[in-house]
Amino acid sequence: MAVELKVPSPGESISEVQIARWIKKEGDFVEKDEEIAEIDSDKATLMLVAEADGVLTILAKEGETVAVGSVVATIDTSVAAPAKKEAPVKESPAIESPAPAKAAAPVKTDSYASGLPSVAAKKMMDEAGLSTKDVASSGKDGRITKGDVISAIANGTPKLSMPSSEVSRDQRREKMTMLRKKVAERLVSVKRNTAMLTTFNEIDMSAVMNVRKQYKDVFKEKHGVGLGFMSFFTKAVTEALQAFPAVNAQIDGDEIVYHNYADVGIAVSAPKGLMVPVIRNAEGLSLAQIEATIAALATKARDGKISVDDMTGGTFTITNGGVFGSMMSTPIINPPQSAILGMHNIVERAVVVNGKIEVRPIMYVALSYDHRIIDGRESVGFLVKVKQMIEDPIKLMTGGNDPMKVLLGV
Repeated sequence: MAVELKVPSPGESISEVQIARWIKKEGDFVEKDEEIAEIDSDKATLMLVAEADGVLTILAKEGETVAVGSVVATIDTSVAAPAKKEAPVKESPAIESPAPAKAAAPVKTDSYASGLPSVAAKKMMDEAGLSTKDVASSGKDGRITKGDVISAIANGTPKLSMPSSEVSRDQRREKMTMLRKKVAERLVSVKRNTAMLTTFNEIDMSAVMNVRKQYKDVFKEKHGVGLGFMSFFTKAVTEALQAFPAVNAQIDGDEIVYHNYADVGIAVSAPKGLMVPVIRNAEGLSLAQIEATIAALATKARDGKISVDDMTGGTFTITNGGVFGSMMSTPIINPPQSAILGMHNIVERAVVVNGKIEVRPIMYVALSYDHRIIDGRESVGFLVKVKQMIEDPIKLMTGGNDPMKVLLGV
């Protein structure tokens, strides 16, 4: 009996997918629920699993675009599983008398008398790309001297370019994945259809770094996840979004849709390309819950197991180019959202604090926003709000308010 394997649907709006890679080969025996292929859509990568035990027959090639629901492979269930071979029992080797030690072979040594260049000549030959065959020797016993190398260069013998074995002008072509093509289309669309601007600021990371240094071990022991900077920024963003709701809004035709919740997307660099899994209702999560959610989503993205549902519905995005060493950038909005926060690397810089020059760990941050619905006051105010809460983490516990006023209830 042959069982047909059909392409599952990655989402309602997707009608075709691409066979990214066959994990199993033609004629392989597969077991039920075993992963046999990776399938790319323009939104996510999903796995094709075996629906029964049997021998696999592949009907679609790698890189081929196929319709959702089409048959891409069959499994012949009439074939029994191959018997597993037992590992041979290794017998203990018989103990033999040690063979008499052989006399060490004489070490062959080269000298300048054998036609080798002097140290200075060898260095010049390496720089010019010459071998001993390219230089006529005039030294004692065939030694190549520095003067011999200079003469060879003057006569036009040197190979001033790199040896041909070390250079290449080969090219290779790879078909763009559906995900990469979709990302490209979306990026071009953003540049064409939005009034995108970027505002910048700098953040003194001393306070957050001190908190992290002091509590990271107990945090890890208590919650089972590391304490990173992303959770602080995510929490600060959710507070700033409540203060400036336009940054959390989006355009829908002739209307502006405001969200009373913060579904924050975290840009993750995965083997298939840039993906943005979403943390739902981040405003209601603790730092530990945010860290755990980020870790789980990032792992799924890097393993190619992220789903479409994991990446849809975000209202705001954070991207961290600092992990790759970026000092400053202008991140591109993730449509249909209206703004994105870019984090960058932390560098010790000389800054003025209370009239004195001090060295502080500084991060440049950038907010790209759609000027059609977000004004300069709101964009700058949003970024300043994030800056204030990162530089004073206690405000994260009080919704950005003065801790003493919260304590006094005033």
